[in-house]
Amino acid sequence: MELIYTFIDIFMHLDKHLGAVIQNYGVWTYLILFLIIFCETGLVVTPILPGDSLLFAAGAFAATGSFHVLWLFVLLTIAAILGDTVNYWVGKYLGDRIEEKNLRFINREYLDKTHQFYERHGGKTIIIARFMPIIRTFAPFVAGVGKMNYFRFISYNVVGGVVWIASFVFGGYYFGNIPMVKKNFTLVILAIIFLSILPGIVEFIRHRYARQAS
Repeated sequence: MELIYTFIDIFMHLDKHLGAVIQNYGVWTYLILFLIIFCETGLVVTPILPGDSLLFAAGAFAATGSFHVLWLFVLLTIAAILGDTVNYWVGKYLGDRIEEKNLRFINREYLDKTHQFYERHGGKTIIIARFMPIIRTFAPFVAGVGKMNYFRFISYNVVGGVVWIASFVFGGYYFGNIPMVKKNFTLVILAIIFLSILPGIVEFIRHRYARQAS
């Protein structure tokens, strides 16, 4: 329970926490952000790490001079692409074992939902999922399990990574320090989280009504 409260506190006061990290670790904050984005996209056991909101907050801090925005964009794009690539190869390596065994470190419900999403959207899932928490973490893994052609995967991976990082980092850079946004930063972060999970909510409702109708 304490861990849940800690995560909630981090999400709700992301600006303060990131500010403290920058103050304590200086240039090493680039590495910390790199590792968070890499883990969120590359490890199926860490889907609840902050992604969209963290990128927006980092962009906002870049506007104040705490980061060089282009360095931030390049490093976090590399982290996102590498994360998906590692996730893909782990999925490909485990392959059929996923179907045969119920591996403890993988949330089966998240995996099944991503499978369903993948069936509807095909390879574009790798790009679309970048903007959807949890599915973002499982999409490259499912692509590997499904033995998606690697060169096809990497093209979707690169495009999705660049667009995702650019959208939130530069969004934070240009809008994060507008006085009204800065004053209501927690509400903005909540709005970003809500908009991130909204497609999943819509899909759930649509799927539920479809099942009832059938």
